Amino acid sequence: MIVSIMQPAYLPWPGYFHRIALADLHIELDDVLIDRNSKTKFTNRNKIRTPQGWCWLTVPIESKGKSDDLFINKIQIVSDSDWARKHWQSIRLNYAKAPCFAAHSAFLESVYLRRWERLVDLAETLNAYFLDVLGITTRRVTSSNLGVKGSKDELILNLCREVGATTYLSGPFGRDYLDVERFERSGIRVLFHDYAPPEYSQAHAGFEPAMSVLDLILTHGPAARSILERGQMPRPISTDPHVTKPLS
Repeated sequence: MIVSIMQPAYLPWPGYFHRIALADLHIELDDVLIDRNSKTKFTNRNKIRTPQGWCWLTVPIESKGKSDDLFINKIQIVSDSDWARKHWQSIRLNYAKAPCFAAHSAFLESVYLRRWERLVDLAETLNAYFLDVLGITTRRVTSSNLGVKGSKDELILNLCREVGATTYLSGPFGRDYLDVERFERSGIRVLFHDYAPPEYSQAHAGFEPAMSVLDLILTHGPAARSILERGQMPRPISTDPHVTKPLS
């Protein structure tokens, strides 16, 4: 059984959903501290296209005095912020003329009209919708419901053991901290998901890679899944960055 494990994220990029699609089971890693690394910090923000290139959409979170207690499944959204109206305004302004905007505008507007308290609930509502649009039916569970303990790669290994994984599909940054031999001793193969986003026509001239999956869905609708799948190549999945090996 192939298992993927990722932190919940707001408006994730296509690679997030591509990895879930390749897995038999996806674990939402929701009971860990929010990622503060500038290279991978996407739990509460992501990018959308604009005529000038792209811009961030960031959900403000309550962090004052909580630097050591920002567990993702407990993070509160700043209650007195006007972020939701601004995000919907930005999406509507930049995608109103996109071919498939009309098909999804009612849902998106309903999301941004709601009052959200927890970041994880907002992310889940949006991502469940995106998964459905993309036709991805991978079973999903949350790490908080599994009750597995550990830190860093030990936690990942323990989660894989708990659900009976035979293959763990890691993101590329896993190369920096995963003890692959330890996984293999437990009978779990480790593969790295090196997703290269495919080029596609966007709502504005030119192409900006690694936008939110929202960009792909609003511009290509029913064709979004096939475009998403093109992104697996030419950079293959492999346990070794120097070896070309398909996922099989």
